[in-house]
Amino acid sequence: MDNGSLGIVKSEMIIRHETISDIAAISEVTEIAFRTLEISNHTEQFIIKALCADNALTISLVAEMNGQVVGHIAFSPVTISDGSLNWHGLGPISVLPEYQKQGIGKSLIHKGLSLLKDLGSQGCALVGDPNYYNRFGFKNIPDLIYEGIPQEYFLALPFNETIHRGSVSFHKGFSATG
Repeated sequence: MDNGSLGIVKSEMIIRHETISDIAAISEVTEIAFRTLEISNHTEQFIIKALCADNALTISLVAEMNGQVVGHIAFSPVTISDGSLNWHGLGPISVLPEYQKQGIGKSLIHKGLSLLKDLGSQGCALVGDPNYYNRFGFKNIPDLIYEGIPQEYFLALPFNETIHRGSVSFHKGFSATG
């Protein structure tokens, strides 16, 4: 018996580059995804808007199900004080609460990291929960520092064997508050 005869329809997720028509949905998904998180300053949708306004999104992907944007991930350039080039920051990443824990965030991360590598990126950095991001290869690298947060929550994933050292700076859009 096929699932269709049971009235069960399995949705297919599509991951694709954002389009201009996705901007409002991305903002809404981001705001809703972070609304109840205590660790959030609730400015993530403003960060996305600022990165977009400055044309600073290297990669911006959406996850779509049944024609609805249910997730988003952004990658933008970061600088490292040692002069390392072609590094990127991951974030924000957002998935609507009712779609969380279904592999959407994982799929967005894998696709985004693959695209970064294809672009010749040297690595990716983020601020986040090590228990989640370690599964993607991110780890705390003591010689890479992001001021203002506990070091254990600053994680990096070099794409080669080069040793990077110094202070990392995310795009100024990460300080957007409205």
